[in-house]
Amino acid sequence: MTTLAGPPHRGRTRRGRTIAGLGLSAVLLTCAAAPPASAGPGPATPAAPTGSEPAPTTGPATAPSGEAGRAVLDREALRSTVRAIHEAGMYGSYSAVRDGGERWTGAAGVADVRTRRPVHPQMLHRVGSVTKTFTAVAILQQVGRGRVELDAPVARYLPGLLPQDLAGTVTVRMLLNHTSGIGDYVAGAFPSFVQLSSRSLDEHRFRRITPRELVRLGLAAPRTGEPGRNWSYSNTNYAIAGLLLEKVTGTGAERYITREVIRRAGLRDTSFPRTPFVPGPHSRAYEALYGHIDPPRDYSVYDMSWATTAGAVVSTMDDLNRFYRVLLGGGLLPPAQLDQMRTTVAVPDGQGGVAMHYGLGIYAQDTPCGRFWGHDGAVFGMGTISLSSPDGRRQISYGFNLMKYQRLDENGYPMPHAIDAAMMAHFDRALCGPAATAARGPAWPPLLPTQQVLVKR
Repeated sequence: MTTLAGPPHRGRTRRGRTIAGLGLSAVLLTCAAAPPASAGPGPATPAAPTGSEPAPTTGPATAPSGEAGRAVLDREALRSTVRAIHEAGMYGSYSAVRDGGERWTGAAGVADVRTRRPVHPQMLHRVGSVTKTFTAVAILQQVGRGRVELDAPVARYLPGLLPQDLAGTVTVRMLLNHTSGIGDYVAGAFPSFVQLSSRSLDEHRFRRITPRELVRLGLAAPRTGEPGRNWSYSNTNYAIAGLLLEKVTGTGAERYITREVIRRAGLRDTSFPRTPFVPGPHSRAYEALYGHIDPPRDYSVYDMSWATTAGAVVSTMDDLNRFYRVLLGGGLLPPAQLDQMRTTVAVPDGQGGVAMHYGLGIYAQDTPCGRFWGHDGAVFGMGTISLSSPDGRRQISYGFNLMKYQRLDENGYPMPHAIDAAMMAHFDRALCGPAATAARGPAWPPLLPTQQVLVKR
């Protein structure tokens, strides 16, 4: 896998700008990059649910793999660490962990802070930008069939969609690895977010918006660099990818992804919802907007046309693990296209390191116990992280129901929160295992590396 250099992914810049996660993932609205943020003072913790707390729930496990009797998954530690996330202030979360044939699922907290209904591991969940892996797989299937060339200009397939100065230079690959230089549509679709206000979020709960309108908003946003030169996360890229998929297949993008990716992977609980409602048992989705929505508001009923092929998928944690296991095992793409998917752009973290290595709709993160592949995602009130070892043997998919729970410091950056540390402890146990020691590889990177956004105040 080759690696291309990119600009710093995030960092502290001058006062008057603030960071805020805009629903799906990172949208860089200014081109400034500067030294990294330092840790701020302890944050204010959002009020955790009151009353008696539901006990963590765990699902069945299959027999262990590998050496006979080898204890790979420390179930008690996994139960304890997922419970600690709730105790740190997260309303509710659910986790699915695998090591070969051994499996653990668990959950802790509440799905509804009013009724005290508990979460459980099989809940449906809006997985946000994890959708991008599904969309990239669908495009790469067309590459394998000779219908699309990764390094061909997008204008070959969608003439007239991009302005003239981009039409001949932005390629399909640049869409999928976020080096197109095209701005993100999210701030245009929800303009009040720039002022950390929920007004446009509330106003557009039942709005239907087309992919072409989203692309128009993205093209109207400030560009993030010359095509092919800078890495900058943009949901517009994947709205365009959906239009391209529709053009070359003659089938609606969501329908094609459902048939050729979701069903081929054997996923039973994964879909693009047809209505604003999550189609089955699910948690509520609480958005805090860094304390600007107090108490956090439920956005589980929402028209997700604004997310389209960039982030509208609903799934379960078990399904996500299966999806990445099938994908990395070669079950969805020929070897040549899977290799292209894992050809990455290095995304610096602003501290002289690398936040992640972004491929085509999938990224790699180097952790204390090796490299893992996957994606994270966020929509209003729901966050997701899914990581798998390169062979798909060791996996975790984790969902949670309270977003932007941190407070912002005087420069507009999220301050460290006890929830973040508790999540990292759970991931450490899930992926590194009970033999984890201090004498290992690099420290844990941010668990949601695409969820940072730099906006003008």
